[in-house]
Amino acid sequence: MVGEVRVLLYAAAPAGDPGAVERAYHAVSGRLAGTPGLLGNELLGDARRTGGFVVLSRWRDMASFRAWEEGAGHRGTTSPLRPLQDRGRTETFGIYEVVADYS
Repeated sequence: MVGEVRVLLYAAAPAGDPGAVERAYHAVSGRLAGTPGLLGNELLGDARRTGGFVVLSRWRDMASFRAWEEGAGHRGTTSPLRPLQDRGRTETFGIYEVVADYS
């Protein structure tokens, strides 16, 4: 796992549509199936804040993530989640490299 990359996208469901983030997550995940270097992703609900979510994706390495991120399909593939990004946060996403792991 060391060397893998985790990307976190912070999302918030609109007050009038609590299922919006989950629907967008499933739409994007279907489009990402088979993406080189993508090991998987998860939708995490915020246990302390109703309507708050984190999409966590796992990548083989930074090169794989960057190749996808810089590719032509990146924006179109993730477009269903873009309007749901949590703009109330300082940052709407984070990119982290695994530096240690106890599995």
